[in-house]
Amino acid sequence: MSPKPVEPEITPHVTVGLFDSGLGGLSVLRAMQTHLPQAHLLYVADSGFAPYGERDEPFIVDRSLHISQFLLSQGAQALVVACNTATAAAVKELREAFPQVPIVGVEPGVKPAVAQSRNQRVGVMATPGTLKSEKFRQLVSSHAQGAELVLQACPGLAREIERGELDTPALRALVHEFCEPLRAAQVDTVVLGCTHYPFVRPLIAQALGPDVLILDTADAVARHAASRLARVPRLSSAHQAPPGGLQLWSSGDAAHLSEVTERWLGIRAPSAALPTALRP
Repeated sequence: MSPKPVEPEITPHVTVGLFDSGLGGLSVLRAMQTHLPQAHLLYVADSGFAPYGERDEPFIVDRSLHISQFLLSQGAQALVVACNTATAAAVKELREAFPQVPIVGVEPGVKPAVAQSRNQRVGVMATPGTLKSEKFRQLVSSHAQGAELVLQACPGLAREIERGELDTPALRALVHEFCEPLRAAQVDTVVLGCTHYPFVRPLIAQALGPDVLILDTADAVARHAASRLARVPRLSSAHQAPPGGLQLWSSGDAAHLSEVTERWLGIRAPSAALPTALRP
């Protein structure tokens, strides 16, 4: 059964900015549209610099600050960091830079995975950048609760998903490579710790087998964002964005972003190139 949208206690025409290192954050955008159907959404795919999971932390912080400033300049009243790696690297700096702005990040769902695991063996599929971050180490320390976590870095997987085709020999080979250690460890629950990975969930499920529960956090992020936005002040009607609208920007190929958004989500939306200063 599909999750019920949050009842609109929130500002009806609130404008929310989301960004990811590329196309992966579209999985969070999809959940946001379910829970906040009246929100006006602004989405930046930083595909010209993807994937963040293979970049160093100072670079990710710098990109996150500049993209957030751009989204705020376009009217965003709240920000969703729709990228696990950017959340881990930069959410603290973003909250310090924009203290009046509600900022919601994403992180691997370790806590619900441990709670639902039958044998207390939980796999985490994520980018190298997420797994080596201090924020992820703190997450494990707080929520592992004695479970055995099998951490599987997946270098190259987000980059391959960025191409836009979700069932290719190259993707199948990568998914098989990264799922095999999890199968060998006999995990019964796997956390998708990158917002790109839900788009290849069928391939991951096939590689892991029918008895493994797969979790991602897009829905939980959208529900949390809805709760935070209940406290966003109402704008005058003169400054409200049109309800339910979507605008896309890319630091890479804007046409590719539009095409993938329509093909993956069934949504047609205008897409533009980011300003020159924000592109490679």
